[in-house]
Amino acid sequence: MNIERYEHGGHILFHGDALSTLSNQVASQSVDLIFVDPPYNIGKRFSNFYDKWESEDKYATWVYNILKECIRVLKPNGSMYVMASTQAMPYFDLYLRKTMTILSRIVWHYDSSGVQATKYFGSMYEPILYCVKDKGNYIFNSDDIKIEAKTGAKRKLIDYRKTVPRQYNSEKVPGNVWYFPRVRYRMEEYENHPSQKPESLLERIILASSDASNIVLDPFAGTFTSACVAKRLGRNSISIESQEEYLKIGLRRILGWKEYKGEKLLPPSKNYVSKNQKRHKTNVIQRGLFDADTTA
Repeated sequence: MNIERYEHGGHILFHGDALSTLSNQVASQSVDLIFVDPPYNIGKRFSNFYDKWESEDKYATWVYNILKECIRVLKPNGSMYVMASTQAMPYFDLYLRKTMTILSRIVWHYDSSGVQATKYFGSMYEPILYCVKDKGNYIFNSDDIKIEAKTGAKRKLIDYRKTVPRQYNSEKVPGNVWYFPRVRYRMEEYENHPSQKPESLLERIILASSDASNIVLDPFAGTFTSACVAKRLGRNSISIESQEEYLKIGLRRILGWKEYKGEKLLPPSKNYVSKNQKRHKTNVIQRGLFDADTTA
C-alpha cells in the first residue's frame, strides 16, 4: 500500500504498513522513545486486518523485522517499551536481550468485568519489556513518576536501620507491577478500537523515558493514545497506522481535523443506558400494553 503522510505542529501521522514506513520514512537514530504494541497473533479483527499468522514462527519472523527497524531508528540513548501477549512474549524477550539491555519486565495488571476462564487461570495482565540501547546512558525521570509509598504515607512506620531513625518515605518510584484500569466504554478517552491502551499507562512511560520536545514513535498507533499523551506532555510524535478507520481517529485526535474525504470526524457517540435498563424499560412497556389489552 502507498504511504501517506500528515503533519502539523511536531506531530507526524503515517497511513501505511508499519514495516515499510519504518524502513522508508524514519531516519536512523532519530527517535528518543518507542512504544511498540503490535498485533498479538490471537485472532482479533482490526478493521480490515485479521490478527492471525499461519504459524508462530512466521509471526516471530515478522515481529523481529519490526523490532530490528525500531532499534535502527532509536537514538543511542533512547528507550523502547514493547508489549506482547503472554504467549508470545518469550519470543520478544529472547530476541531483544541479544541486541538491547532489558532493564525491567513490567506487568500491566487490570481488572476484568467480563467472562473469565473456568477451566484454567484466566489472564489478567499484559507484559511489557523496558529496553535501552546503552545501560549507561538513557533518560529516566524518576521524580516525574513517583507514587505514594503506602508504608511510609499511610502507616507512618519508622526505619530504625538508619543511623538516625526516621519515617519511611511517603513517595517512591513504581515497581514493575502496574495497575491501570482498561479503557471502558463510558470513559471519556474511549475510542472504537478492540485493544485501546489507557492514557495513564502511556503517561507513565512517556514521563519516565523522554524529555520535552523529544520524539515519541508508535508504529502501531491504533487510537493514537501515545501521540495524544505525547502532545499533552509537550513531546513530538510519529505515529504509523495501516487501517484508514483508525487513521481518522488520529487525524481528529492529534491534528484536530474536523473532516476527512467529506466525512465529518466525530468522537464516538455513547449510549449511557445500560442493557439492564433497556430490558427493564422494554418489560415495563410490554406489561403496560398487555394490561391495557386485558382491561379492555
